[in-house]
Parts: sequence; C-alpha cells; structure tokens
Amino acid sequence: MGEDSAKTTKKSTMVVESHITYNQEVQEGDEVDVNLIFCDHDKKRILYKLEMVHSEKKYIASTIEALSLYVDLAERKVAEFESEKVQIMDDYISKHKDNFKIDNLKFISKLKK
Repeated sequence: MGEDSAKTTKKSTMVVESHITYNQEVQEGDEVDVNLIFCDHDKKRILYKLEMVHSEKKYIASTIEALSLYVDLAERKVAEFESEKVQIMDDYISKHKDNFKIDNLKFISKLKK
C-alpha cells in the first residue's frame, strides 16, 4: 500500500478522519520515537494509532489516530483490499496485537467487521 503499490495498482489509502493529541511539547533537536500502537481493518478501511514518545525522557508527546479508506485512484471510488494485502495486515496484527493499546480509540466503531 506504499508508493510503489499505488503506482502499479493505481490504488492507495486516503485518510478520511483523524484525531490528534498534543500532550507535551518537544524542543527542536529532541529525538523522538514514533510507535504504531494500534492497527485493525475491515474490507475497505484501515484504522491505526501512532504515538510520539520523547526518546530520552519517555513521555508521550503526541498521538494520532487515523481512519483511512482504500481507494481506486483511477475511478476515485472506495475499493476492497486485495487478499494478499489483507493477509499482510492480518499477519502483522496477529504478531503484534498483544502490544496494542485499545483505550481511547475514537473511530473503532467505524470498522465494519
């Protein structure tokens, strides 16, 4: 679903809703880690949440939750994920789900499972 896939399949994701928190300021030059802390999908949507953590002080500086649709770029219509992409997402989710944080998700109810 990255750049190469968008060019070859003419399909990509588009964020349709997002929720951002700014919890604590970071200064220019501070190092941060960006972690995927939640991911799930249905046939046409992917929901993920990222957190930005100050590398040294370990505080959560910011979060973003995003709901994206899979779109056929040629037709500009929502499309279903191909089975190989579903498998990649399912494998990733299965491998990492024990580390996911499911609290305070704003858009989880929008997945149609």
